[in-house]
Amino acid sequence: MTKTVQLAILSAAALLMVAACNKETGKDSGADAKYITVQASIAQTKVAVSGNSSFFETGDAISLYAWTGSDAVVADEKVVDGVVNTLQGDGSWTPAVQMKWADMVTPHYFIGLYPTRTVSDFKADPFTVDNTDYVASDLLVARNLAGLKATQNPVSLTFDHAMAKLLVNLNFRNQWDETPAITSCEATAAGSCTIDYLAGTYAVAGQSAVALTAKEAAEGYARSFSGIMIPQQGFRSVTITIAGQAYVYTHTEDIALEAGKYTILNLIVGRNKIEIGEVSINDWTEGTTLSGGQALQ
Repeated sequence: MTKTVQLAILSAAALLMVAACNKETGKDSGADAKYITVQASIAQTKVAVSGNSSFFETGDAISLYAWTGSDAVVADEKVVDGVVNTLQGDGSWTPAVQMKWADMVTPHYFIGLYPTRTVSDFKADPFTVDNTDYVASDLLVARNLAGLKATQNPVSLTFDHAMAKLLVNLNFRNQWDETPAITSCEATAAGSCTIDYLAGTYAVAGQSAVALTAKEAAEGYARSFSGIMIPQQGFRSVTITIAGQAYVYTHTEDIALEAGKYTILNLIVGRNKIEIGEVSINDWTEGTTLSGGQALQ
């Protein structure tokens, strides 16, 4: 379920003017728009929120950018330059400063970011995932590049996940008398990138050990780990460390990590090898399953 919320960025005087106009005409007063108002919704569930509900929570804040000129280039001089809007308990959004249209006839282009983020280069914004802070790593991006005019107020913004999510579920062979303590679970993948917000693309360079965070075990599994990941090709390996011993699973081909999707990797760990149960790459609600292979320690 997507809950839509509206950011009202109007002064008290403007509210009175709009109310009076609506009372007289009974019509939308968009033609008289001066202040930018925004309708914001989340297309898919935030990682920080459990379950399948999709909504902003009180205290959430978004950064809004707006400019004129071209949808292909974010102008240096912006109409709205990263203004922070914070959701209040009554459902209203409070801007740090008022946001105004440049004029009534010029097309405007919009990008929204959650959590709040200061961007200097919209074609190559550096970003690093940190799985000790899910909220900061679960970057949501909204783009409205239709070229809206003030008469088309309010601005509709639908936020999508910019990152991917990886879940690793583990079972263990009976060589262990009980579930062993796991020191770490790491994916060998790119943990940093630069983001092109207009194209929705990512540039990565090199791989490193990206730590995954322990979570409540999924049904049917002894241990589970998860993490936010940079969307990328080239991911194949997961390393599980038990009592100082590294157990490495390497898939026979690349496992895609796609924006707005999660990859589930089910593994069976033995003393001498890790076997694959299955690999699935899913949307937040559905997806396809890929057959897997086996890798020796």
